Amino acid sequence: MSSEPSVDDRLLDAAEGGIPSALADLGRLVRIPGIAWPAFDQEQLQLSAREIARLAEETGVFDEVRILTAAIPGTDEHGQPAILATRRARNGRPTVMLYAHHDVQPPGDDALWETPPFEPTVRDGRLYGRGAADDKAGVMAHIASLRALREVAGDDLDLGIVLFIEGEEEFGSRSFGQFLADNADAMRSDVIVVADSGNWDSETPAVTVSLRGNATFHLTVRTLEHASHSGMYGGAVPDAMLATIKLLSTLWDENGAVAVEGLAARDAETPEYTEATLRDEAGLPDGVSPIGEGTILSRIWNKPSITVTGIDFTSVAAASNTLSPEVTVVVSARVAPGQDAKEAFAAIEAHLRANAPFGAQLTFANVDLGNGFLVDTSGWAVAEARDAMRDGYGKDPVDLGVGGSIPFIADLVRQFPGAQILVTGVEDPHSRAHSPNESLHLETFRNAVRAETLLLGRINARTV
Repeated sequence: MSSEPSVDDRLLDAAEGGIPSALADLGRLVRIPGIAWPAFDQEQLQLSAREIARLAEETGVFDEVRILTAAIPGTDEHGQPAILATRRARNGRPTVMLYAHHDVQPPGDDALWETPPFEPTVRDGRLYGRGAADDKAGVMAHIASLRALREVAGDDLDLGIVLFIEGEEEFGSRSFGQFLADNADAMRSDVIVVADSGNWDSETPAVTVSLRGNATFHLTVRTLEHASHSGMYGGAVPDAMLATIKLLSTLWDENGAVAVEGLAARDAETPEYTEATLRDEAGLPDGVSPIGEGTILSRIWNKPSITVTGIDFTSVAAASNTLSPEVTVVVSARVAPGQDAKEAFAAIEAHLRANAPFGAQLTFANVDLGNGFLVDTSGWAVAEARDAMRDGYGKDPVDLGVGGSIPFIADLVRQFPGAQILVTGVEDPHSRAHSPNESLHLETFRNAVRAETLLLGRINARTV
């Protein structure tokens, strides 16, 4: 005599059955080049928002689905379109907010892509395309889990659900705080699942427990009133590029570790992670050595880093024998978890001003700051997430630190101080988010949907 399948088994079956349609929908989303930068076609971002709103409505879960924007504080502008879908809790059940974002990074140089960035392509068990991993896979993991949950729970679905799909995360989440304030009552939740992080590898899930903060700014170095002939004055007059090179070189020591007084490091143990793994995952060629000091993961998770990510200067094709009057660079610093980003930026600014060579004039602009985050792992939601990942992936999850930043989490904590924050994701170390040939590991996506479906189904059985 056979027994009835358990609720967990039914949830897993429903999740499995929905994977093909979820991947088909993901492919359609990848084809929409929704980029929040003003230089790109903003109608595509509107199209992306409308498509996700349609997908949310078709789950049959929500009482209301809206596409909304919020004002950008200090400007006359509004932010990009976000989807806010809500379902009120019933019979004393908790409310869960599911976050992801539908905007994507610009594709960069199309010549560096093996297949077109907005043409989803499957090869070797991965789906390639801009946004396939970051973060349209997060969007579809939520949608697919909700479909499966609805299929199994039916009229017994009492869980409160807030689906919040942002439209400008890659552009700085400029209206995020205002959006939360405008919609606080509708968005108030007991648990917040932020599906915008990664896993230990393609098979092993992770709960992200720490994130570095960020301090990004434009630095202009000026040494001349106007350009001058490099032959007539070179050797006596400092050009801006010379001053910039000398100044930027003071930011690091001989090992490539950050050498700025006042930047903190977090003291925390890290799992074993070899140089061979770093070379494989980061694409570090033979003969090029890693930088920094301490364990590799402590350098990535717990210590600051500084990177020059952009420069305005004469191109190689247009180069002439000229002393440049000024150079502008973009400096991106990652701040150790626990240090305030304003404090970190102040330390970097003070360092640069103190080390400006030849009396070079420095101007700082476009400062963008975001604090890091340390997850409180003591709550029931983290325990439920770990159990769901173990059962969904078939492997024990890892507590993961992440070198990247998700600054808006601090806004969530401020607006909803009682909520438990879970930072999850569908990326693996080979996803190449923000880079050419971004991709999603299909088996990781399948397991992520299984795990989230279990998580939601089990929370649906809890009372507040």
